[in-house]
Formats: sequence, structure tokens, C-alpha cells
Amino acid sequence: MVQKLKIIPIYLLVLLFGHQIWANGVADNSQCLKCHGQVFYEYHNEWTDQTDRKPLNPFHHIDSTKLHTSVHKMFACVDCHSMEYETFPHSGELRLEEKYQCMDCHGGDETFAKFNFEGIEAAFMESVHYKASDERFNCWMCHDAHGYELALREDKPITEVVALSNNMCLSCHDNKFKYGLLSDDEPQDIASIHSWLPNQSRHFTKVRCIDCHTKVQSDLLISHNILPKEEAVHNCVECHSSNSVLMESLYAHRAKESRAESGFFNAVVLNEGYIIGANRNRTLNFVSIALFGMLVLGLLVHATLRFIVSKKK
Repeated sequence: MVQKLKIIPIYLLVLLFGHQIWANGVADNSQCLKCHGQVFYEYHNEWTDQTDRKPLNPFHHIDSTKLHTSVHKMFACVDCHSMEYETFPHSGELRLEEKYQCMDCHGGDETFAKFNFEGIEAAFMESVHYKASDERFNCWMCHDAHGYELALREDKPITEVVALSNNMCLSCHDNKFKYGLLSDDEPQDIASIHSWLPNQSRHFTKVRCIDCHTKVQSDLLISHNILPKEEAVHNCVECHSSNSVLMESLYAHRAKESRAESGFFNAVVLNEGYIIGANRNRTLNFVSIALFGMLVLGLLVHATLRFIVSKKK
């Protein structure tokens, strides 16, 4: 078994491998990307004394653009992978290397305390993903270490946040090869199992899967407790109301923004779009109630006068 480097906090890794960081904060991984950044790779075959060209395993292909914009862009490949990977061809033994998990670097470090990684781990361990996979399900199943980028914290448009989040889910639930890593079953058709959802395509582009499939937690920006499908949100009112659950999930990070002076419920949502039932206006509510009351009063007065006139006749 290949021995891994002793696990140390990220900020120490940056200091130790600072010489490998470019001026713009991106690590120089060009040597690795010569192969892993390509669909095909070439190497000199010493047995045949020829240059062989092979297709790269798609699971080992790294999108260099995403890598250079990811949250881990400042790290060299060998900061997380064995130093033995610097030798090519790689030893077959390296395939047995144990991968780092998120908490190896992010756990127990005050630098990341505000993100509550410990709370994320606890929620994840309660999720159906973790419990149903004999503990084989890990962070990397959803979060690509070579391309993960922040969305909500960087104030990206909500549509982009939704697309990035839902693509994480669909990368497995709409991919029989990746799904097969954990199950012998075929992944179910997403459109079919959500056939009950009205205006399905609009929901898929405006709301994240996790907004309906997780248990909201006030101490976490994004809940990682994925619920069994039977416990997912099916009640439209949970989102389409003045107490919309979206204010505690998708829009939680922006809840401090306000357009309250205009009198709208969940005013921050209006920066991105309109949700029926969730964006009522207090002033219009009062006006409509007053008009309705006047209408009812008018009808009562009219009915009373007709009754009095008919009695006189």
C-alpha cells in the first residue's frame, strides 16, 4: 500500500509548496495536465520501442479550465496525491492509494470554523446517501476536487447556482456508469419520477434538487442531509407561500438583502424572479382586502335597500 503524506492543515501546505504557486494564485500543474488535461495521451513503450497513443480514462481526465478556477487551484497535484506520481509511467501500485477526504484538511481548523464543516459531516452521515451505501459514499461523489467552485458565497446569479448544484446530482443520477459505482440498479429517468411536478422544466432551472430533497438546517448554508425520496417536499405551499422554505435554503445567504420598503414578502427573491404565492405585497394585500370589504358592504347595502323597498310595496 502506498504511504500517504502526513495530513496537515491547508494553510501549511500552501507554505510548504508555495514555490509551486504561480503569481496569480494558481499552481503550476502543467506536467500532470500534459496527460490528464487531454482526451488522449502518448508515452514511449520501452518493450516495443515505439510511441503508444492511448485514450485516457474519462474518470482521470481533468478539465484544466475548471481546475484553474476551482477552490483548490492553489495546490499542486502532489500536495494531495503521492509524490510518486511525479514519475511516469506511474506505478500500478498507486491505484491503491487512499484518497484524502474533506475533513482531513477542513476539520478541526479555526480557519474554516465559520463554514461549520463538522456540522456538514454530521448532517452528511445522517443522509440517505451515506446510510444506503455501506459508507462507500464520500464527498468526492458530489464535489469534484478538481473543479469545485463556490456559487452562493460568490453571489453568482441564482440560475447559475441552480445549474451548478443540479449538475452535481445529475452527474450520478443521470449517468449509469457513475451510478453503477454504488448500485447494480439502473438510474431512474429524472423526468418520469418527477412527473407529478407541474411546469417541470421551469422548476429544474429555478430550484435546486437539494431544496426539496434535504432537511433544512439553520446552522448550515447548505444542508447535506439528503432525505429518502418519500420524505422529499411534495407540498407546493412549502415554497409558494410567505413562509417559503426557499428563504432558509436557496436564498438563505442573501436573506439580509432587503426590498422590504416596497412591502413585498421574501423581497430578496424578486432580485431573481417571481414565485407565485411567495412574493405577495403587503400594501396590495391591504388594498385588495379593503376593496373586497367595500364590495361585500355594497352588496349588503344594496340587498338591504331592495328588501326595504319590496316591503313597502
